[in-house]
Amino acid sequence: MIKTACGLDCYDGCAIEFKDNKIFGSKIDKQTNGTLCSVLNHEFDKAQRIEVPMINGKEVSLDEALQYVAIKLSKNSLLWRGSGNVSVMQNITNLLMEKVNGSLTKGSLCDGAGDYGIVEGRGSNITLPLEQIEKSEVVVVWGRNITTTNAHIMPFIKDKTIIVIDPVKTKIAKMADLHIQLAPRSDIYLALLLARFAIMEDLIDIDWLKVNAPEYDEYYDFIRGFRIKSLLTLVDTSLDAIGDMLCMIEGKKVVFLVGTGVQKYSIGSQVLRAIDSFVALLGLFGKEGCGVSYLGDSKLGYDNPFKTKCQKVSKVDTPFDVFDTVLIQGGNPMSSMPNSNQVKQRLKKVKDVIYFGLYHNDTSGFANVIIPALSFYEKDDFRINYGNQYAHKMNKIKECNYGISEYEFSQKIISILGYEKLEEESFYIDFWVKQCIKDGDTMFMKSYQKIPYSDGFDGGFQFLDDYDDDFIDTKKIKRPKGYKNLKEEGDLWLITQKMAHAINTQFRSSNTILISPEHGYIDGEVVNVSSEYGSVNLVAKNSDYVRIDSVVAGSNCIEINQLTPSIISNDENGACYGEVKVTLSKVVI
Repeated sequence: MIKTACGLDCYDGCAIEFKDNKIFGSKIDKQTNGTLCSVLNHEFDKAQRIEVPMINGKEVSLDEALQYVAIKLSKNSLLWRGSGNVSVMQNITNLLMEKVNGSLTKGSLCDGAGDYGIVEGRGSNITLPLEQIEKSEVVVVWGRNITTTNAHIMPFIKDKTIIVIDPVKTKIAKMADLHIQLAPRSDIYLALLLARFAIMEDLIDIDWLKVNAPEYDEYYDFIRGFRIKSLLTLVDTSLDAIGDMLCMIEGKKVVFLVGTGVQKYSIGSQVLRAIDSFVALLGLFGKEGCGVSYLGDSKLGYDNPFKTKCQKVSKVDTPFDVFDTVLIQGGNPMSSMPNSNQVKQRLKKVKDVIYFGLYHNDTSGFANVIIPALSFYEKDDFRINYGNQYAHKMNKIKECNYGISEYEFSQKIISILGYEKLEEESFYIDFWVKQCIKDGDTMFMKSYQKIPYSDGFDGGFQFLDDYDDDFIDTKKIKRPKGYKNLKEEGDLWLITQKMAHAINTQFRSSNTILISPEHGYIDGEVVNVSSEYGSVNLVAKNSDYVRIDSVVAGSNCIEINQLTPSIISNDENGACYGEVKVTLSKVVI
């Protein structure tokens, strides 16, 4: 039997056992508990792999391709890395780019803005252990579709009171004791309302606050600057629903499972900070069965051998066209980046686009150089998790007669160019493994704490104290309550959500848009969905689970990012996929 782990960009990060030429979920690992997800079981090995290196449409040997790539990377080059594989050795290419004086990207298409807000408030973003979720009495699922993105957490929330806050009636929302179907982009306003009513109803933990967050009085002064009536209009929910939620969590051990969708706006960092501020008022940090589970900082506390001094450009609004060569590693920016029409126009101006990855996709089809990569089954690596506290050594379980690992790719390019070689691959993997906390056969991340923040916060918890929303003027609210007066099909929020059998743009794709039946479209009808950034034709599907002010598409929806903006969040260079409204119209065929 060989032990390894999944390298896919997922909360679960499952531990895997390989025996008799088959993969199994590890039973030793409490989170995996002997089961694997549908992607690993049914999609991963079925996707069409890239097997042959190519230059300008011609098949070449791997050595010839690497010689070509080495020359191109040596002058004015950029590395744009995706998250098709989130294991640590993917970052070895940073050291290659440093040697060729190339550039990297900064910012995040995923969780960066929310992480920034958490760190501003708590000082660090420590992963909440699964055991604390299991010990809770109430679980608040806030903008996180856990049955799709984090199915292995379901046993840990069994038989608990479940509250779901989400503009879409997701599968977990259907199972919930209370679903607050708030308006899109209004999460921060709901967090402010909850905080205000918690103070008014004397639900806050004064003793905890005096020790850990002494500026709570100032926070109350801050949130009183927002009119309750305006906030209720923005959130578009009832006082009864807010009251029900506060009654359900009063005096209970409560865990908040927060997803990335709540922060994909210009105010993304402030959304997470507002949610954390509400949780802090209740005194729910540093206590058993309590806390906030977001995407934890998996590298927290580690010495990182892949840090460099390379120049960096935005990952969200990447100026591809100022570079002669762009190396795209493990990603599909033609589909996954916002404002994909702009991405395409910029990449057209690049002399050499090098695609280094596993699968054929929009980006590989656009690139003039293609290098086949190895999957995480076909090489050694190391996995740290953002959804739980476990770390895993990844051991190779399969041979592959084509493709190349990120380490070998970097080492060979460096050798061709005559630079000093890297350390052995095992050196870097062991560098990470040795920093972990070990308990028998179990390995924990370096930042693991049984009860995070039980010793408080360095300098005390910092409440949200600044807020400026250029997209919505909270003092000039004209939105009709419930949107029942909406007569046109325009001005609809676009919501993108994770889908089963896909991880972002990997594996299965979709061409469907979910629409409220109140708009009058017929299932299967082709509709044009347009924004100021572009338009796309999609197949309509009516759903009572979608608000009338919204449409919902999967993150794997074909060409959906023609509609999304390349604007950058106020903090930490985050993508703002949700900061857009769209118009629907019938397509005449």
